[in-house]
Amino acid sequence: MIVGKPKPLEEVATLVSEYGKVLIVGCGTCVTVCLTGGEREAMCLSRDLSQPDLYAGHVPSFEVKTIERQCERDMVGAFLKIPRDCEAILSLACGAGVQTLSAVFSDMPVLPALNTTFLGALDEPGVWNEKCYGCGDCVLAYTGGICPVARCAKRLFNGPCGGSRDGKCEIGNGVECGWALIIARLANLKRLDLYERIQPPKDWSLDRGGGPRVQRYGEIPMGKPPVKSVPSDK
Repeated sequence: MIVGKPKPLEEVATLVSEYGKVLIVGCGTCVTVCLTGGEREAMCLSRDLSQPDLYAGHVPSFEVKTIERQCERDMVGAFLKIPRDCEAILSLACGAGVQTLSAVFSDMPVLPALNTTFLGALDEPGVWNEKCYGCGDCVLAYTGGICPVARCAKRLFNGPCGGSRDGKCEIGNGVECGWALIIARLANLKRLDLYERIQPPKDWSLDRGGGPRVQRYGEIPMGKPPVKSVPSDK
């Protein structure tokens, strides 16, 4: 899922301070699951932003709505109605959701309430860890299902660097070495032969090095659909 972290309350208050009425919009998908941008968080943010001591002048008024996914234009257009007297939108979605709202409601300021942080998963209650970088060329089949781009600080593809010690990364703070995890997983799978294979230089043009990425349905090699058998008349 996409994981987001709330911006400091004072920063968000500064963003909305110049508007009279602001619509706070929660998102019902990724940021709901990571407990930062769903309906409950939108209601709490409305309450917190209504504190007078956050503002030097007037205090904006707030209305709250939540839609299932802010990153789908059709869903935004169909289910999100903007109050007539609203002057700005404060989105609790990821960056993709904020930009989708900006595109749909192009004549209204759309402000972010979250900082989009990473693609991650829930490893234990209340703890989400980064798992995927979205590099455009997945190598998990060769690394035991552990991403060297997201889990290795140097994004190495052929083993750990010389700074790895006792399974820990040289950046400190107790960070586990991504390649120590990969090697342990491959050993458990009895597939250390995969570790011995030399990975070629990575084509970073599939990542952000090639500019903003676009995916079109007709270009996805989904394969041919199965042919349905026609019952015989006999």
